[in-house]
Amino acid sequence: MGFFVGGSVSPVVARLARPESASWVLSVYPQAREAGGCFVPSTPRRGGQGVRGQAADAERARDEAARRARAKLRRYCATNRLNRLGTLTYRGAGCHDPRQVRADLGVFFPVLRAHLGGGAFPYVWVPEWHPGGHGLHVHFAVGRFIKQSVIKRAWGRGFVSIKQLNDLPVGSGTLDQARLAARYLSKYVTKSFADADRPAGLHRYEVAQGFQPKAVRLTGHSADHVLGQASAGFGAAPVLRWSSADLSDWRGAPAIWAQWA
Repeated sequence: MGFFVGGSVSPVVARLARPESASWVLSVYPQAREAGGCFVPSTPRRGGQGVRGQAADAERARDEAARRARAKLRRYCATNRLNRLGTLTYRGAGCHDPRQVRADLGVFFPVLRAHLGGGAFPYVWVPEWHPGGHGLHVHFAVGRFIKQSVIKRAWGRGFVSIKQLNDLPVGSGTLDQARLAARYLSKYVTKSFADADRPAGLHRYEVAQGFQPKAVRLTGHSADHVLGQASAGFGAAPVLRWSSADLSDWRGAPAIWAQWA
């Protein structure tokens, strides 16, 4: 058994995580079973900015923002095992007002909770413009069985659908299903970064509060050092590993990411 318990880290790991010459920092999300980090120099980096408050490369800044949004969504889904995907669609001509959609969802989830006994539960939802011109519909993920009739009654504005993501290799579990749900939802989040008409101040996706993943911070003298600590904590090597060192056009600080089964 590894030493990650309940999102915390044992004293043994705490000592390993603070070597005198630490220069790599890794944020580990035990419940999501993934980690990401980068090399942190001893002195702050300079440059990288154009006009004050404005990114020197707007396209790169947008891509980085989309990447961060996808990562946060993925960790939330994985942590809470959100393995069921649903869709909420408006009847008639649909809804073309992004603010109205958010107001409606602000009613929908409390009503749904009431139908299910009143207890809070994790969820995430993402709006998307319907390709057929029907306005906006909403994709959401939950981690528990909910009858479609209950969702329809709580929605009350049109049509609903929901399904568990079972179309995976034999042996896959709820974590694999949740990661697949996150990939689907991430596509809609990424599309929102190209939506020039999205009103300012509106979040690209929303989650239930109180269920955010907890991180454990590890530090070490190399990428292999911090990944080794994380692997010891999980009791296994990562099944996926990425490094910026493999990209010839990488322009940021050296970075790593890994995922465990």
